[in-house]
This record gives sequence, structure tokens and C-alpha cells, in this order.
Amino acid sequence: MNSVQATTTAPGPRVGERVMAAINRDPLTAPHRTRNDALLAVAWAVLATVTALLGDKGMRPDALGWTLLLTAHVPLVWRRSRPLPALLVVVACVAPYHALENNHAAPIFATMVVLYTVAATGTVRRTLLTGAAVLGVTLILNALTNPDGTMELLRISGWVFAFLFCGIDVRYYRQYVAAIVERAERAERTREEEARRRVAEERLRIARDLHDLLAHSITLIGVQTSVAAHVLAADPERLDRETIAKSLDDIAETCRTARGEVRTTLDVLRDQGAAGDARGPLPGLDGVPDLVEAARLAGARVESEVGVREAPPAVGAAVYRIVQEALTNVVRHAGPGPAVRVELYEEQGALRVSVTDDGQCPATGPRNPGHGLVGMRERARSVGGTLDAGPREEGGFEVSAVLPIGSDRGGER
Repeated sequence: MNSVQATTTAPGPRVGERVMAAINRDPLTAPHRTRNDALLAVAWAVLATVTALLGDKGMRPDALGWTLLLTAHVPLVWRRSRPLPALLVVVACVAPYHALENNHAAPIFATMVVLYTVAATGTVRRTLLTGAAVLGVTLILNALTNPDGTMELLRISGWVFAFLFCGIDVRYYRQYVAAIVERAERAERTREEEARRRVAEERLRIARDLHDLLAHSITLIGVQTSVAAHVLAADPERLDRETIAKSLDDIAETCRTARGEVRTTLDVLRDQGAAGDARGPLPGLDGVPDLVEAARLAGARVESEVGVREAPPAVGAAVYRIVQEALTNVVRHAGPGPAVRVELYEEQGALRVSVTDDGQCPATGPRNPGHGLVGMRERARSVGGTLDAGPREEGGFEVSAVLPIGSDRGGER
């Protein structure tokens, strides 16, 4: 038993939709326009022939009349690319055709089509001048062949104006549709550019977070490992087991903290696929004491003065990352046992951050500046602040940032 598989096909466009698509399409860029115009010219020529044959036998064209009538339809093939030359050829054939008292209705189709094309593809000024010229020729012919045919003249003039204004209307409608399409495409490009910008900003933010996290954790692990290695190598026979155990515990705690922050970052990335702009909990001012304590465990002599306890989340996160990167650079580059001072205070509606040290070399050497200072400056700019960093005249290195908080606080209240 044969099974019949039903297939569903999408319904094709309706006749009205096809007509509107043809009207909306630019006549100069329409596909197969020459072929379609050639078919149209043949159809109009056939219609003109039938009209001349079925009309008054006394006005049936002779050999010259048939030649002029059929020749008038040839320029319709190039009516879109050369509208004015096509009109001139049509008028040059139609004028003597009418003057010879042939069937006047037969060439109307070709004349009106080419008039419509001139109006639909040109400016209003050109259209009006063309219409005036055609009407002038019509008046002359009517005065010579039918001086009493006032109604005939009005009828012809009405058809001329009707087709000209129809072409003008279609031209303006096409411009309107083209403007709408252009605005839609421009809006789509804007949305795509905005999406790319957000992706780039998010990638930059993730890169900063991973850099701050990994650089800080790896630096602490390196220092603590060096301490344990130094204790082991200093006097192998009298091991300071307590110091070694503390260093290893510090290393384990640093690894756990880093693993937790990496897991949080990865969770945020996964959540963004479904929740959009979810960023998870941001570190803040309450985490600065932990950074200070970690730097002390790494061998730095740190003094801290925190005069600000609250700040907007974004500003607090920026302060945390700036202090974290500054202390990491001190531990890594400032030499053994540097004296460091961390200050956080509010002044004139701004939160000021200062991290100074008396290290033997700048916190970032000229040979390999890395991404730390760049990341800190980007952190400050992300909340509307500024950051300066450089060597001190008395020695060491200084990082100072000014982050606005006045307007944000006011908003929270």
C-alpha cells in the first residue's frame, strides 16, 4: 500500500502584492527590465493594430500609416534607460501619423506609456516641460486637422495630464518607500553596531576582571611559595615547620579565593546568555581590608586609612580593583619589604584613592609595562573618574584616582 506524503508549500505572493512590488521597485534597477519592456511593446503594438483594424474603415492606416504606428512602439523597449529619446521618437512617429488622418486611438497606448515613464523617472520640472511640449504639439496637430474638435482636445489633454501626474505620484511613492527602507537599514546597522560595542565592552570588562584576579592571586602564590622555599633552603636541619605550614595554608587560601572568583565570573558569563546583563555580586569597599592583609602576608608593610565606608556598587568595584592591582604591582616590583600606604577618603563629592610605596623601582618597569596601568585607568574612566600613576620624586611609586560619587549617592537617597 503506497503512502502519500503530504507536503505543505508556502503560498505564493498575491496579485496585489506583485503589483505593489512592481510599483515600489526602482525602474532603472528592476530585473529583466529590457525583456519585460520588449514584451510590453509587442503587446501594445498588437493592441494598437487591433484598435486600428476594428475602428472606422475610412481612417484605417495605409502602408505609411502602419509603418509609423508600429515604429512608434519600438522605442518602448528602452523607455526606462532612455525615456526622453524614446518620447521624441514616439512623437516623431505619432505626429505625422495623426496628420495623415489615420485612426487616432491606436497610438494612444504607446504615447501614454512613454509619458508615464518620463514622469516616473525624472524630476517634476522635466515632467512639466515635457507635458507642455506634448500639449503644444497636440494643439498644433488639432488646429491643422480638426480645428473644431474642442472636446477631442480636452479629452487628449486630460489623458496627458492624468498619466503625467500618475507618474509623478509613483515617483514620490517610490522615494517614500526607499526612505523607509533606508531608515530601517540604518536602524538595523545601528542595532548591530550597538550589539558589537556591548560585546567589545563586555569582553574588555571580563579581561580586566581576569587580569586583576589572576595577577593578584598568582603574585601572592609566588611570594608565599618563595617564603616557603627560602625557609627550606636556609637551614635544612632546623626546619621552621610552623612558618612553612603557614605559607602553605596561605597558598591554599589564595587558591580557594581565586577559584571562587573564577567560578563567580564563569557563572556570570553563563547567566548572561539567559538573563542579559546579569553581573553577579561586585566586590566593593568592604573587600579592601582583605587586600591589605593579603599584601601584608606577602611581605609588604602596609598602612591603610579608609575614610569612606559606602559607595555606589560600580564605584566600589572600581576602587577594589584599583587597590588590588596597585598592591599587586607593589608586591611584584617594589622589592623586599616595601612600605605602602593606602588612603581612601571623600573630598568635594568625589572618592579619592591613593596607593604609595617607597619601593626601589617603579611599580611597572619601562621594559614591560603590561596591562595593569591600562586596566586601572579604564576602571576609573568606566565610572567617570580619572587615574594618575607614576614614580615619586622621593622614590617609589604612586597611584592616585578620583572617582565621582556625589550624584550617585544623591540618586540612592
